[in-house]
Amino acid sequence: MDDYTTDTRSDSPTPPRTSGRKKRLIWSGVAVAGVCVLAFAFLRPHHSATPGKHGSRHAAADSATTQPVAVQTVKTGTMPVILTELGTVVPVTNVTVQTRVEGYLMQVLFTEGQHVHAGDLLAVIDPRPYEVQLAQYEGQLERDKAQLAQARVDNARYQRLIKQDSIDAKTARDQEFLVQQYEGTVKSDQALVDNQKLQLIYCHITAPVDGRIGIRAVDKGNYVSAGQSGGLAVLTQMQPISVIFTLPQDQLPQVAEQLRAKGSLKVEAWDSSNSTKIADGTVSTLDSQIDTATGTVRLRALYPNTDEHLFPNQFVNARLLVKDLENVILVPSTSLQTGPSGQFVYVVKADSTVEVRQVSIGISDGTNTVVKTGLQAGDRVVTDGVDHLRAGSKVTIPDAKTADTSPVTAPTTPPAGTPAQ
Repeated sequence: MDDYTTDTRSDSPTPPRTSGRKKRLIWSGVAVAGVCVLAFAFLRPHHSATPGKHGSRHAAADSATTQPVAVQTVKTGTMPVILTELGTVVPVTNVTVQTRVEGYLMQVLFTEGQHVHAGDLLAVIDPRPYEVQLAQYEGQLERDKAQLAQARVDNARYQRLIKQDSIDAKTARDQEFLVQQYEGTVKSDQALVDNQKLQLIYCHITAPVDGRIGIRAVDKGNYVSAGQSGGLAVLTQMQPISVIFTLPQDQLPQVAEQLRAKGSLKVEAWDSSNSTKIADGTVSTLDSQIDTATGTVRLRALYPNTDEHLFPNQFVNARLLVKDLENVILVPSTSLQTGPSGQFVYVVKADSTVEVRQVSIGISDGTNTVVKTGLQAGDRVVTDGVDHLRAGSKVTIPDAKTADTSPVTAPTTPPAGTPAQ
């Protein structure tokens, strides 16, 4: 009984102590769980965002190291050496039609803008005063011829008498002098007649050369005189026609050498905007001296001008073909880059990486450029997509199957601009 009571007392406080510990443990676990949940919730967005950032960085790195580009294979070809200079269309012959006699303009037989041939009658000046003067001189000539004939008869008789000693020697000698005097008079009269006939010819004004008549300066009925200002009209030879252009003295040696070797050089005439070709011609004439004021020498190019597209005093661009460079390395001008050490290109290697290749360039036509050193036929150069390239960059060629591998040749008609030397 006592034992039972003792055990009951000893055991009764134990359950309350065990329950308090469990509660503390439970609350501690709940707190830890809550902290873990909060920590997980807090950390989860950052953890999930991190891979995205790393992914974008990797994508950017891939984009930087693998760059899509356009390439072209380097080939050999022909490059024309062309010098482009400003020129002026100048007629080979430009004549101000003048009258050589004075008088009233009776007839005007040409139309403004008309094409005429050498010898065509253009105008007539009143010839009547000159016809009257001619008749007077012809009468004077006939009179003096008669006097000469009489003097010669008398002289022949005096020479027979002097042999017979029947006349004074002085009288016979005077008659000889009289004959010579009349001979001189007849020559003078003949000259007057010939001159007057020439004046009559001058009354009929003819075209001295083939050409095109300009605007008429004098109308019919006006009194004109020799050498008057402006003349009757201006006659301009249109076919052939020439272009005068200047060449810098530094380029004179190579042009003169080619002229001596070939005799003439081809030269094209392009319009003032350098966009349309007008005519093809040749140049064979160099001026005899260099202009000290400008340091240039003049050249004259001749053009048939059958279509008369070249007009006097027109400004044109003369493109002089000096020579053709055969079998030279040509690259697209778009592939050339400029750096601290000069010109360079990006060359695509077999492993699809690029290397920087320093090059020495020659002349250019605006589309292609001659490369003297640094490249060889078969090299592939980058022509587009060079903005983010550097040595060793990985590249891709999207249109590799259709990439341009055709020979690089200069165009038949080069674009505007003087090639670089």
